Amino acid sequence: MNRSVAADDQTRIQRTLARLRDATDLPLTFGGAVNSGMQLQLTQFVGAIAGALRGAVLDPGRGLGGKVVTLRRPQLVNDYVGSQGISHHYDHIIQAECLRALVAVPLVVRGRVRGVLYGAVRSATPLGDRIVHSVMEMARELEQDLAVDDELARRLRWLDERVPEPRATGAPEPAGTHREQLREAYAELRVLAHNTDDPTLRERIEAVCHKLSTAGGDTRPADGAAVRRQEAPLSARELDVLACVALGWTNPQVAADLGITVETVKSYLRSATRKLQARSRLEAVVAARRRGLLP
Repeated sequence: MNRSVAADDQTRIQRTLARLRDATDLPLTFGGAVNSGMQLQLTQFVGAIAGALRGAVLDPGRGLGGKVVTLRRPQLVNDYVGSQGISHHYDHIIQAECLRALVAVPLVVRGRVRGVLYGAVRSATPLGDRIVHSVMEMARELEQDLAVDDELARRLRWLDERVPEPRATGAPEPAGTHREQLREAYAELRVLAHNTDDPTLRERIEAVCHKLSTAGGDTRPADGAAVRRQEAPLSARELDVLACVALGWTNPQVAADLGITVETVKSYLRSATRKLQARSRLEAVVAARRRGLLP
């Protein structure tokens, strides 16, 4: 699938456009993704439209959107049809929608334009600095979100190719270096899952985390009897903290990576330790590994 027009991009663009309209009271915000041919397709809208914009495909360098894609920087026109700074290949669309002033901001992720966000009004009133700044600020936030999504997807693909299937009871544990790599990857993914607001992506990460925990953990207690994961269930947040602690991170380091306070880290750690019937954080890590909760 062409990553530039993935459904996840469209969903994130739509959410940002809704936030943008709420923050600026613009009558119309819209945008879309850019394909591998550098064409911008307008697919996402928040506000009333006549229909001429919907599905429009803008070629590189043409119109306001095409110019933004080519230059990779924001553009503003306070009278679209009368502007001398753009081509007028799409005047018929703009006139059909009765749009006058527009600002367009590119979404540039790792040097490539992934999409464009617009704000528009139908009156002759120029767009103020506050509105233009708001569009640019939200575009920057969305760029960061898309970059995180890309990194998560890359790591998930890498792990899917390399993570073995869960070990059978009694099977040898992975070699030391491989085991530590699994544990580091597990902790990093839990941190990223904690920080993403995309529920679908979070579910994918948690599924891979489950594979990691069962692939690398020691699920055999001292008496040789199997331990069921349900005997000591930990919440997602408790697992986040414990996974980081297992790598030797300090409470302040865990708090910084998870975006929570040190006191909250301590609270989750105390709760996890109690559930695992452990006497220290290290014992809690060992107990979690034996129950297949951590790799």
